[in-house]
Formats: sequence, structure tokens, C-alpha cells
Amino acid sequence: MDFEIISDITNIEIIATGTGIRNRERLQKQYGKGKWRKLKGIAQVQLPNGIVRLAEVHWYEAHGIGKKEFKLKLPFLD
Repeated sequence: MDFEIISDITNIEIIATGTGIRNRERLQKQYGKGKWRKLKGIAQVQLPNGIVRLAEVHWYEAHGIGKKEFKLKLPFLD
């Protein structure tokens, strides 16, 4: 699902690190080696039709590489 994050991400929590990330090998091949973590948080997102919703967002992150592959988790929180 396409979306744009339009607020700060709050309530950030680490879901998994290191070997606990199923896609770790793919992430390292695609973006580079790093200490990969899977995180989640809450943010306002704008959908392609212009509607703004409060949603749980998941993504991968590594130091020196940044945040990658944002995903929305449904249902929306509002």
C-alpha cells in the first residue's frame, strides 16, 4: 500500500534484532551490512486518495544506512 508519513513517528519499539529478523540476509545484500533492527511506531499517514489516518508503521533500520521498507499494519488506529 502506498502512503506518505506526515507526522513524527511516536511510541517507537524494537520488534526484532540480528538473527531474529527473517529478511536480514536480503537487507544486507540490498542495502549493505549493518546492525539491522525491525521497529514499529505510530504515525499519521496520508493515503493515495488524500485521506489521513492514524496507523501502526513497521520498518527496518540500520546505523549508517537509515530507515528502509516502511509498511502499514491494518486495521487503522483511528
